[in-house]
Amino acid sequence: MCAVNNLSYHDPLELFNQIAQKAISLYSLPSSSTIRLLNYSENMTYLVENGENGERTILRVNRPGYHTKKETEAELVWMEAIRQYSSIIVPEPIEGKNGEFVQVIASDKDDRPYHCVMFSFLTGAAPDEEDEKNLVVQFEKLGGITAHLHDHTKTWKESNSIHRPTWDYDTMIGSHPKWGRWQDGLDVTPERVALFQKVSHTILHRLDRFGKAPDRFGLIHADLRLANLLVEEEKIKVIDFDDCGFGWFLYDLASALSFIEHKEYVPDLIHAWLRGYKKIRPLSKEEEMEIPTFIMLRRLILLAWIGSHSDNETGQKMGADFTHKTAALAEKYLHQFG
Repeated sequence: MCAVNNLSYHDPLELFNQIAQKAISLYSLPSSSTIRLLNYSENMTYLVENGENGERTILRVNRPGYHTKKETEAELVWMEAIRQYSSIIVPEPIEGKNGEFVQVIASDKDDRPYHCVMFSFLTGAAPDEEDEKNLVVQFEKLGGITAHLHDHTKTWKESNSIHRPTWDYDTMIGSHPKWGRWQDGLDVTPERVALFQKVSHTILHRLDRFGKAPDRFGLIHADLRLANLLVEEEKIKVIDFDDCGFGWFLYDLASALSFIEHKEYVPDLIHAWLRGYKKIRPLSKEEEMEIPTFIMLRRLILLAWIGSHSDNETGQKMGADFTHKTAALAEKYLHQFG
C-alpha cells in the first residue's frame, strides 16, 4: 500500500484517491512510493514518486464513462506513434505488471470501471497567460508543432482506423454534445440563450460550407490549451491526449486559446501561431478566415463543460464570469459573421 501525501477530500475526490491507491499496486513500484494529486479536471492526475530511487511518473485516473478501454488504448497507440515517427515530445505510457497500459480498477462504492494509465514524467512548466511577450514566441513554436502533428496524422497509416471519438458540430454543440449543453452553463439567461442560439446556427451554417475534406479534418489532439503544454528552455512538450479524436485541424488552434479567448492579445497569438504553422503546412485564405468560427465553437463547448463540471477546480475558478465574457465574444462574432 502506497502512502498518500497531503490529500484531504470530500467525495468524489476521496473516491478517486482510493482508486489511485489501488492502481499504484498494479505497477512495478516499491510499497514506499507516494502519490500526490496534481490536477482535478476531466480526470484526476497524480504525481507518483518512487520510494526507493525518487523517480517520478504520472498517474491518470479517468472519469468513468468518458472513454471506453478501447478508446484509451487507441490514445496510447497514437502517442507511441508520435514518439517514434515525429519530433514532437510527448509522454511515454508505462505498462503495468500485467503487461497492459490501461489498468481497470473496480470500486466498492459503485459498479463502474475506472481506467488508469501511467506516463513518464516530463519536466517543464505550462505557459504563463499573463506573460504576453513569451506567449507570442511560444505560440509561433506551437503553430509549428501543431503542423507537424497534422502532417503526422496524414502519413500515419493507422490514423483513420483507431477507435477515437469524433469532434464535429453534432458532438460539440449539437444534439449529442459530449461535454453537456451550453444552455446549462452558469448564468445562461433567456437573453443569452437567444444570443448563443443565433451564434450556434451561424457556426453550423459556416461549418457545413467549410466541409470535412481530408486536408481539413482528421485526427487531432483537440485540447492544446496552455495547461497541456510544458515549456522547458526552447522546447514545448505536449501532454494529455485524452480528448484526441477526429475533428477539424483548425480546432487545435481554437483549443490552444481555451479560457483566454477574450484576452486583448489573442490576435497576436493567432498571427504567431499562423507564422509557425505555415512554415510547415499550408493554409488557404478560406481556412484563415474561418478561425473565428472555431474559436467561438470552442468557447461554447467550454461554456457547456464548466456548467457540467462545476465540481472541479477549473469550473469553480471560471464561474459565471466566463459566461458574461462569452456573451461579449458572441456579440462580436455575430457582428462579423451574423
